[in-house]
Amino acid sequence: MPSRERRAPTVITVDKLSETPLYLQLRDAVIAGIAAGELRPGDALPSVRSLAEDLGINLHTVNKAYATLRDEGYVIMLGRRGAYVADAPADPAAGLDATALTAALAKLATEFKASGGTRGAFLAAATRAAAGLPEGESHAR
Repeated sequence: MPSRERRAPTVITVDKLSETPLYLQLRDAVIAGIAAGELRPGDALPSVRSLAEDLGINLHTVNKAYATLRDEGYVIMLGRRGAYVADAPADPAAGLDATALTAALAKLATEFKASGGTRGAFLAAATRAAAGLPEGESHAR
């Protein structure tokens, strides 16, 4: 049960020209908001209808994104009361599928290498991304 009923401060946007499906863009935006601390457990997400209207997209697309987030454990759905950011699991590794993570990282590393990137540059970029740092900023803190 959400501890507060305030609307999430994060602005969710989509790129309608992107090859990435809109529902995945929405999913990724919510996950990025959670990772950045902009969305906290108990924060209300915009209603399916209002977000669809704001973005000018089909409400079924927003519903699919929210359902995906629910299935992955990032969001809880409370029927007519809306969607809320779920509590973080007590064990952060509980929701982590190590096999899927390894496969995704291997794919990224392969694509990066094929485009001329080096191992060191890939590791530096991955370290910055894991630390939530912008492109070009040092990871030494």
